Amino acid sequence: MKGFTFGYLSQRGDWDKPEAKESLEQLKERCDIDTVILPIVVEQDTIHSTVINWQVESVLSDQEVKDMIHYAKSIGLRVILKSMLNVADGTWRAHINFFDYDVPCEPKWSDWFKNYEAFIIHYAKIAEETSCEMFVIGCEMVNSDRRETGWRALIDKVRSNYHGKITYNCDKYQEDRLKWWDAVDVISSSGYYPIGTWPEQLERIKKVVEEHGKPFFFCEAGCASRTGAKDLPNDWSLAGSISLKDQSDWYEDMFNHTHNESWIDGFALWDWKAHLYPIEDAANDIDYAVYGKPAEKIIKDHYQMISKE
Repeated sequence: MKGFTFGYLSQRGDWDKPEAKESLEQLKERCDIDTVILPIVVEQDTIHSTVINWQVESVLSDQEVKDMIHYAKSIGLRVILKSMLNVADGTWRAHINFFDYDVPCEPKWSDWFKNYEAFIIHYAKIAEETSCEMFVIGCEMVNSDRRETGWRALIDKVRSNYHGKITYNCDKYQEDRLKWWDAVDVISSSGYYPIGTWPEQLERIKKVVEEHGKPFFFCEAGCASRTGAKDLPNDWSLAGSISLKDQSDWYEDMFNHTHNESWIDGFALWDWKAHLYPIEDAANDIDYAVYGKPAEKIIKDHYQMISKE
């Protein structure tokens, strides 16, 4: 898989604009990708909310999602549809949590899973209708990972509505902690590992992949272009000045250590904007985007090397 995540945090109407399709074309051409992850991002108000606001006006419309899937396929890309839940107050989704046992008058895991299921099944049906190659049922919800029964029940219901491959995007360092990898078709995780630590992390992850005998890919992996980011690639709030070198050094290190690991089936790198900044502004962008930056060429060179092999 030579992939990229496209259009994170897009809101209703964003994918209907010509710029979005032009951006996807640029991504395919400039990075030589063969797979795109399309994330559908919705919110709940706080980490203790059980209501998931997936039917509000700000969320991408079903039609524009379907149109973008069809467009991606029309230019030769495989499509993975990814469900992503954020918290409206800015707290990271990994902290969504409730008591282990239901307590009257307190928010409950049972209510949360009921509402999360409605959200997931809706997009599983869209993935089925549009023949997406894979469906991601969740992303980096670390505190929920221990709720094995809830996730297994959800996966069973997803399989009644979607017949492609299913994965769950666990967070970094959680690959060997999840207890229900047997229920999905593909193991995937977020590869935000500090520069210089890849060998030890790959050794740990490989044991999990071999134990379960399933395909594995990094559903996310990337680094911001700011000072210190190569040592803390997962910290999107990291304070630092522009550093294109930190980003390119990190990509070089990651690819150098993953290239000969045949058990890694690819990447969906993080991330490519649906609406691109002017390329002359690339040298001033401190985000994870690689458009017009040295890291972009590193990615394309690596993906082209994979194609030749």
